[in-house]
Amino acid sequence: MSDDRKALISLRNVKKVYRTRDTELEALGDVSFDVFPGEFVSVVGPSGCGKTTLLKILAGLLPHSSGEIVVESENFDIEREVGFVFQKPLLLHWRKVLDNVLLPIEILKINRKSMVGRARELLSLVGLDGFEDRYPNELSGGMQQRVSIARALIHDPKLLLMDEPFGALDAITRERLNMELLHIWEETKKTILFVTHGINEAVFLSDRVIVLTARPSRMAASLDIDLPRPRSQEVRTDPAFGRYALEIYKGLEIT
Repeated sequence: MSDDRKALISLRNVKKVYRTRDTELEALGDVSFDVFPGEFVSVVGPSGCGKTTLLKILAGLLPHSSGEIVVESENFDIEREVGFVFQKPLLLHWRKVLDNVLLPIEILKINRKSMVGRARELLSLVGLDGFEDRYPNELSGGMQQRVSIARALIHDPKLLLMDEPFGALDAITRERLNMELLHIWEETKKTILFVTHGINEAVFLSDRVIVLTARPSRMAASLDIDLPRPRSQEVRTDPAFGRYALEIYKGLEIT
C-alpha cells in the first residue's frame, strides 16, 4: 500500500550479524519497513528470529551490521524520543511505584518536581491511581507491567518499543492489558512497535503486522489490518479478523 506520509522511522535492508573468532551468526537478516507517526505496528515471528534484536537496534542498545535506519529528523535523540517496555517489568524493588516511573526523568536530568504531576497522571491512565506509594513486591505481575508502561511514557517519547510485554502473564490478565494498551494508545497518540508471539494479539492491536521468518529472518509479509477502531472484543468475531490471522499463519508457514 502506498503512503504519502513521512515515516517516523524507516528500515532498509537492516541486518545484524554476531561475529566471533570462528563463527558468524546472522540474528537479523534483510529487514525493511516504515513506521509512521501514530501507527501501531506489531512484529511477529518464531523464537530466535531477531524480534528483540530489532527493538534493541532501534533503541540504540545494539549497533546494526549493515543496512540503513532513517529517522524523522537529524535531531532525533534516541534517549529522549524512544521509550522501551521490556518482557519483564524490571522495576527497582527498593523504589516506590512513583519513584520507578520517575526514573527516566532522573537519568535524563529533567527537573523531577516538574514531572511528579505527569507521573501521577500516567499512573491514573494505566489504572494505578492510588498505588503511587506501593513497592513493586506489593503489586501483581500485570500491575508491575503497567508501571513499566507509565515509566516508558514519562519523558513523552515519540516512539514506544514493546518487547512481548504481556507474554509472561495469564491469558485473562493479558486480554485485559491488551484493552488497556489500546486505551493508552488512543489517549497518547504514540507510535508503537510491538513484538509478540501472539498472532491474534497482533491482529487485535495493530494497524499493520510485520511477519518475520525463522533465522536468518526475512520479511515474509507486511499486512495492513483494516478493522474498525476503536476496537472491542467483538471485532474478534469479524470474518476479516480470521482472514488476517490466517495470512499471518501462512507467512509463518503454519498451515
